[in-house]
Amino acid sequence: MPATSSSSISMRFLSLVLSGLVFAGIACAQGPPPESVAPTPATGPSTNTVPAPASKDAPAAAPAPTPDAASNPKPASSPATPPASTPATTPAANEPADSADAAADTSVDPASLLPAVPSLPPQKASLIGGTVDKMDRVRDVLTVRVFGGGKMKIYFDPRTRILRNGDPALPSDLHRGDHVSIDTILNGGTIFARNIRLTSSMSGESQGIVVSYNGGSELELRDTLSPRVLKLRVTPQTRVIDHGHTASTSELVRGTLVAIKFGSSKDGHNVIEEVNVLAVPGRTFTFVGHVTNLDLHNGLIVLTSATDGKSYEIHYDPVALQVDEKLEKAADITVVTRYDGSHYVANSVKVN
Repeated sequence: MPATSSSSISMRFLSLVLSGLVFAGIACAQGPPPESVAPTPATGPSTNTVPAPASKDAPAAAPAPTPDAASNPKPASSPATPPASTPATTPAANEPADSADAAADTSVDPASLLPAVPSLPPQKASLIGGTVDKMDRVRDVLTVRVFGGGKMKIYFDPRTRILRNGDPALPSDLHRGDHVSIDTILNGGTIFARNIRLTSSMSGESQGIVVSYNGGSELELRDTLSPRVLKLRVTPQTRVIDHGHTASTSELVRGTLVAIKFGSSKDGHNVIEEVNVLAVPGRTFTFVGHVTNLDLHNGLIVLTSATDGKSYEIHYDPVALQVDEKLEKAADITVVTRYDGSHYVANSVKVN
């Protein structure tokens, strides 16, 4: 029995050794075991799990994509997103593509935003001659030292034409002492310059009432546009005309309404070249035209003559003179008047 036990033990040991050699050969044939790989994180919501620190020799792992990026990947050919500092140039969805450029190119003239300047009233202008005494650029007022003495303030604005020797000029071209000839009208109760002419030789026109004339060489005239009395010189060359006919200076009595043309002599005096007698006190005048203004309470009719187109003020006594009931603004009338030395006074008024 002892011999049999030893042999069986030896056989078992030998079989165990052979089994180990077989398993070792199979392992060598299959190669080394694969390296363990960390599982890929899920694409769902991020967790607070902290990844294990990588070894110093291992390359840095790429950041995990965000949920949006992972669920909506962009194609590789899509252009890169512009930097935040680049201004956006894309117009709004409801705006034309070129509207931004059109708005930038559109410019507005500031002058077009100003109200239009009204046109001047159609009045006959009176010519005033003198020298520039003062220029007020703030109020647009020109102070002129008028022929015969005195000063007159004359207003102007962009409607006023300024000429130097027939060529257009600017208000800055007017200086103190310059000789000027000005076409003036009454505009809203002020004397307004329609034209200003810079001249080398002085001449002018005026209309007014004779204050005094004694048959000598000096005539005093109160201009209708100035409260000052003008002193003018009468010479043997002065022409006197009464309604188209040559007349004598004896008609130049106090209160006579005249229109004169004058110039300057070498010694600086204002010399009358022509006197046109318009009305002598006591004379009768008949006017035909249409009513442009009417004041029945104060007895005043403003008539535009159908003959010469001028406006005339005709006064009447509302108590003494009974006027036609049809008398109204724009009515066509015939008025017989008498000139009393300062006004035309109506003797009769008839509506045509």
